[in-house]
This record gives sequence, structure tokens and C-alpha cells, in this order.
Amino acid sequence: MESIFSTMIVLLLLSFSCLISTEALTSNNGNITIKWDLMNWTPDGYVAVVTAYNYQKQRSVPGWKMSWRWTRKEVIWNMFGAKTTQQGDCSMFKGNIPHSCVRKPTVVDLLPGTPFNQQIANCCKSGVLKPGLESAFQLSVGNAGNSVKTARMPANFIFTAPKQQYICGPSKNVRPTRFITADKRRTTTALMTWNITCVFHKAT
Repeated sequence: MESIFSTMIVLLLLSFSCLISTEALTSNNGNITIKWDLMNWTPDGYVAVVTAYNYQKQRSVPGWKMSWRWTRKEVIWNMFGAKTTQQGDCSMFKGNIPHSCVRKPTVVDLLPGTPFNQQIANCCKSGVLKPGLESAFQLSVGNAGNSVKTARMPANFIFTAPKQQYICGPSKNVRPTRFITADKRRTTTALMTWNITCVFHKAT
């Protein structure tokens, strides 16, 4: 009888643990939420602003890195507020060379002293993402779809930091983000917005 009761307790705990994990991946509380906002179209792709929000109440993220896998043959023409760790093989391009031709790019934040013309709002903090704050960068993506029907979201997002591991869920197409200008007199809307939720997995 005791063994049956013990087995039932274990099964209940496992079910509860799975429920928490599922809810964590779909909640904006206690996680890192990555927002990918398409701001405008270009002849061969789009310009996007990518923002990581730290919704964890007590855990700071020092030295974050973000990576993903392109679903086509996309390249990054240029970036502001961050950079990729590798350029990759761009030998097929003549003249204008992309910032990155890697299919699985890894992005890192820039330093606070970065020249102003290479920054955007909420960037350049040496990768330090404190609780309740955000970090952002902008990138121009080429060899990509340039309409809401043809643009494809990158897959297999990975978010890491020294001594911290996160598990990222799938990207979701959500309501486009609305932006308010600095003078608060004008509102603009992203063309498309995707969200990716990453939950803390373990300390390493």
C-alpha cells in the first residue's frame, strides 16, 4: 500500500513539474523574451529590431549571447548595437560584402563606448541585462522575403550567458508592436512581430 502511495506522489510531482515547464515557456513572467520586429522592407529583405527583455525578477544576465538558424540563405548586411562573432564565407558577394554570411550566427552586445553612429536605443551595455530591463540591436537581412507572405522567422534560437543556460521555445507570430516617438506625438507599428520565450534552465 505504501509503495502504491509513493508511486502516486512521484507521478503527481512529475505532472506538476511538466505543467510548470509548459507554463514557463508561454508566460512573460520569470523569463527572457526575445521580440523580433520587422520595421521596413528592403529590395532583398527587411530591417528588424531585435529586443531581449529580462522578465526575471532577481536574476541579472551578464554577457549574453544570442544565436539562431536561418531557414533560407539569409545574410546580415549590417548591424547596429551588436555584432556577430564570425563573418563566415561571403566569397560569393562582389563589391558590397555582408556583415555575416553564417547560417547560424551568434550575436553579442557592444561596449558602452561604442561610437554613437553604431548604436540604437537600449544597446551597448557589454551584454549586461539586468532584471526588468531590455537590450536591443538592429540588423538588415538580405536574401530574405520582403513581404508579410514571404518573410520567414529564424529557427532554433539559443540564449546563453556565462554560468547560465536557457531553453528557448518556438517563435510565435504575434500582434505587431506599436512604437511611440520620443515627443509622444506619433505612433508607428511594426510590419510583423515574432516572440521567442527563453526560460532559465540551470547554472553551469
